[in-house]
Amino acid sequence: MHLVPRYKHLFNNSNNFIMAGSKHLVFLKSSLFFHTLTPPKAANFYSQTYPFTAKKLIFSTILAKPRSPIFCRKSRLSYTPHAPIPMPVSLETGEEDVIDSAELRFLRVKLEKLGLNSESCMPGQYNGLICPMCKGGDSMEKSLSLFITQEGDAAMWTCFRAKCGWKGSTRAFADGKSTYGNLSMISKVKQPYREISEESLGLEPLSNELHKYFSERMISGETLRRNSVMQRRYGENQSVIAFTYWREGVLVSCKYRDSTKNFWQEINTEKIFYGLDDIKGASDIIIVEGEMDKLSMEEAGFKNCVSVPDGAPPKVSDKDLPAEEKDTKYQYLWNCKEYLKKASRIILATDGDPPGQALAEELARRLGRERCWRVRWPKKNDVEHFKDANEVLMFLGPGVLREVIENAELYPIRGLFNFKNFFVDIDAYYHQTLGYDLGVSTGWRALDQLYNVVPGELTVVTGVPNSGKSEWIDALLCNLNRRVGWKFAFCSMENRVRDHARKLLEKHVRKPFFDVRYGDSIERMGVEELEEGKVWLNETFYLIRCENDCLPNINWVLDLARAAVLRHGINGLVIDPYNELDHQRPVSQTETEYVSQMLTKIKRFAQHHSCHVWFVAHPRQLHHWVGGPPNLYDISGSAHFINKCDNGIVVHRNRDPEVGPIDQVQVCVRKVRNKVIGTIGEAWLSYNRVTGEYMDIDA
Repeated sequence: MHLVPRYKHLFNNSNNFIMAGSKHLVFLKSSLFFHTLTPPKAANFYSQTYPFTAKKLIFSTILAKPRSPIFCRKSRLSYTPHAPIPMPVSLETGEEDVIDSAELRFLRVKLEKLGLNSESCMPGQYNGLICPMCKGGDSMEKSLSLFITQEGDAAMWTCFRAKCGWKGSTRAFADGKSTYGNLSMISKVKQPYREISEESLGLEPLSNELHKYFSERMISGETLRRNSVMQRRYGENQSVIAFTYWREGVLVSCKYRDSTKNFWQEINTEKIFYGLDDIKGASDIIIVEGEMDKLSMEEAGFKNCVSVPDGAPPKVSDKDLPAEEKDTKYQYLWNCKEYLKKASRIILATDGDPPGQALAEELARRLGRERCWRVRWPKKNDVEHFKDANEVLMFLGPGVLREVIENAELYPIRGLFNFKNFFVDIDAYYHQTLGYDLGVSTGWRALDQLYNVVPGELTVVTGVPNSGKSEWIDALLCNLNRRVGWKFAFCSMENRVRDHARKLLEKHVRKPFFDVRYGDSIERMGVEELEEGKVWLNETFYLIRCENDCLPNINWVLDLARAAVLRHGINGLVIDPYNELDHQRPVSQTETEYVSQMLTKIKRFAQHHSCHVWFVAHPRQLHHWVGGPPNLYDISGSAHFINKCDNGIVVHRNRDPEVGPIDQVQVCVRKVRNKVIGTIGEAWLSYNRVTGEYMDIDA
């Protein structure tokens, strides 16, 4: 090999060598040379592009055509390709063309710290590397595209593996000035789309071997011919599948697949759907994830089907939809929007794995959920489902695949349902298998026909002061715990903890807590009974208390109640009373509007967590009260207390011995929304002042 004197300074490193030709002198770095012979993987070809017209470029490692293990043998250092190279690489000579600036050296150091070895990467072009984050997956594909600016002062990179997607950018110096101004401008520098043809790509009809490959996957020769599935030959006996992309009968792009299931596309070509011409003017469209699925749909009788060109994302993006010009991953949608806008029904038949479902969601976000349907792939066994259309075709046949598409269901829209979504619950309700479908008895026979406790409902309780509202609720909770084992949370601001514990223990043990005058001659509870009662208290009730000077608001209470549901499994919540909460509201909001909003929050909490809520609200001052029970409309604040609750109860006791017994309590059921669990009416209970119990009068 002859060495030219002007390039002697380039041969200090033994890895450098030079090849001489008749017209060009090409300087090569051995690592770069063998890089061109290393079989690139699928994602490497998505990122490759022809080099920019550069003043200082002396060699480009980007070839005009992709290679894979099926293309060339590693033992060979050169070969003659079957098809002509449409765009030759740019070659220049001259030592003044070598880029070696302080910015580039410092930039390479920064990239090295990120795991990006850029020593072999030339400025002004895209370079394929193994991603340091995903390591290229099991096949160690060079899926990361690294771009260094022409001046060598900035770089940006993207990993094109669907399960990775790592991207970023950096500058050599913080105050460095780049001709791009902003690195985001790099992505805006686009080359014009290439004009390609079957001849320029060296495409030819499928061989018998590849026909057999498709036949094993139930794809007929007629379907292959209609979709112009071809092959591209490399060497003497090596070929890859070529899926051709057409628009209006013109070849736009081509996607290749080798024997190891690596995919890549022609560079600098427009991204469009595979099979685009098949949906021109169609009102119904099927979108699948791969070319093989598109061909499978045709075998089932559906020609109005297209495939996405770039596969599926690893997950649904949590960001807002980008603008059309920035939506690079789904640019094929915007390039084909004229074909899609006439469609009134779009069936998303993507793969059944998580990336496939993520693709369906991303497509629905852009196409409009209101015109999307989705498929449910049949079960393969008790655990698994078939993954895609080709699997269903291969194992179950075209009839079943057609049935799957015909039974596509509406794509779910958050907040919009039909009754079919709830048939399981309706059936369970009918057969009473959900538990407590018809409510739980209060434990008092006098109330069984009037009021039963249903999970997920809101009961508003009111009554004049000292009528026993809180005592009655405590007694009710004790009954529910005794009958069905429910647990509860208290937000009771009017009671001190020790006093509240005494009331609950007396109802549970059925003995007075103290040996004082209210206990008459009944023996007080013993120490052992107290200890057993304390265990019961601890396992049954949870306290929501604000320990500082401020008043809690309803959001604070519901947040803690939600934690009590998730942590302790409570079935009921008591908020007692309304006027002990902080009710600050915006100046523009009336009290009626505030109460409506507050009760809506409480009801949503109850329904979502299947937790019954008792909300105690005092009546406003009764100027002409004559001793009778108040009405729910008398509650201070708003008529919404009766309008929005599921059940409304007034607890009232007689204070006049001449009217009747003062130990009797009147429970007035003033509202029952669900006729299944009760009705409007009144019941009388006897109150035991010693133990705080409520009993049926005939008991």
